Amino acid sequence: MFRYLLIGLMIFGAAQAAEKNEGLGQGMVNPGYHEKPDWFKSSFLDIREDVAEATDANKRVILYFYQDGCPYCAKLLNDNFGNRKIAEKTQQHFDVIAINMWGDREVTDFAGDLTTEKQFAEKLRVQYTPTLLMLNEGGDVLLRINGYFAPHKFDVALDFVSGKHEKTLAFRDYYAKILPQPATGKLPELAASLPAPFKFKSGREDSYRPLLVMFEQKVCQECDELHADIFKREAVANALTNFDVAVVDMWSKEPIETPDGRSLTMDKWVAELGVKHAPSMVFFDPKGQEVFRTGAYLKTFHVHGAMDYVATGAYQHQPNFQRFLQHRTDALHARGFEVDLMR
Repeated sequence: MFRYLLIGLMIFGAAQAAEKNEGLGQGMVNPGYHEKPDWFKSSFLDIREDVAEATDANKRVILYFYQDGCPYCAKLLNDNFGNRKIAEKTQQHFDVIAINMWGDREVTDFAGDLTTEKQFAEKLRVQYTPTLLMLNEGGDVLLRINGYFAPHKFDVALDFVSGKHEKTLAFRDYYAKILPQPATGKLPELAASLPAPFKFKSGREDSYRPLLVMFEQKVCQECDELHADIFKREAVANALTNFDVAVVDMWSKEPIETPDGRSLTMDKWVAELGVKHAPSMVFFDPKGQEVFRTGAYLKTFHVHGAMDYVATGAYQHQPNFQRFLQHRTDALHARGFEVDLMR
């Protein structure tokens, strides 16, 4: 049985690789292909089965129709699913299934009939990419998103469907009620930070300070909050002076020199590091070795704590960041200071 399972996994992996390189010669990679998040569901495209499995897990299904070379598909994957809050919310409440609008993989549709991806897309009148169909437990389309929703609007759509608000409101009424604020759409700037083009080794040979690289993106409310609020607080601003700081666009294809002296493009370095979301703080020692990173949404106390954890060298003696923070909290309480972790 193990042998058959292994063979099945190999066949499925080969099918995914074939999808990525469909129509190309051996060894070539489709230049228009956009890598999907690894948490998308690996589906055999029996839609009825997918809906049943999602229902059993108290989730709903999102059918994501895409095509290679689609710039707004890339924007959805980068700006939306590159947003930590959106990615975590989607994983918690949905199974996302990617379907190639022009693909030939076999699909079992809602009626149990065998078809192909492109025929399935045509039957559902998919004319744009990305198109997202958010389904209920019976496989009915609750919300259809033709084209691209900016992150602040997409986030509301997730809440609308996951919260089952369709029972009382139309989406446009729900959205008008929430009225979210969009991100600035600009990469934040930080005074006295390292300039582009980034040379993280040769450009810092005379520096004794650790390096802090802020991986951000242009459409990112958490990035905006970090720069507009947290970095403007005096204690944090003082802590930042202990580092050479670079604010970078994690999706840029501009060439850089990595801290260990290699030439890469920014997006390839990000993929190599495994940075998934913006903003992420990655710290390197003066020799260019990564020593710590943050990978979650943080408020002031934790951002400041992360900087001090590296700047003081505490990471060399206390490998557990939470224990470092707990000692700091206990010491401050003992000295009469109240610590608000969410301020």
